[in-house]
Amino acid sequence: MLTPIIILFLLSSPLAIAFVYSKINSNNLDIRKYASWGLGMAFIFFFMGHIVKAQGMVEMLPPWVPFRLAIIYATGLLELLIGITLFMPKYQFIAAKLAIAVFVVFFPANIYAALNSTGLGGHQWGPVYLAIRGPLQMILVAWTYFLCVKRDVKALKRN
Repeated sequence: MLTPIIILFLLSSPLAIAFVYSKINSNNLDIRKYASWGLGMAFIFFFMGHIVKAQGMVEMLPPWVPFRLAIIYATGLLELLIGITLFMPKYQFIAAKLAIAVFVVFFPANIYAALNSTGLGGHQWGPVYLAIRGPLQMILVAWTYFLCVKRDVKALKRN
């Protein structure tokens, strides 16, 4: 189950690199900017999964859901849009709020897939997968809220 590790790496690497760079050069660190960039990289990764692994994503939805493949592509495009806008300072705040909504709205598909051992990315493990996916979702939501949305997170000043 490499996917959660990839997600966490993509999420944290821009902020970690910027943190080290800011310490070396005694600069302020714009936490929101680099946390948003990491989130943007993660969302672009999510988009790629919707395109490359579309059939596995379709299996994550109950059979009674109409237009499952179209929904997968549409949600993938939504994730791409969020990912791109997270790199644009003017739109980062609204994109981060939309990202939280996506995490919450899409989570039932993860529950369905895990309970029915369908789909991809570990869902075949059944409910055990939720022991990994649930905390990962909480990390993603917390990262997004506390580092990208919350208004008082702007810069780490060097004293």
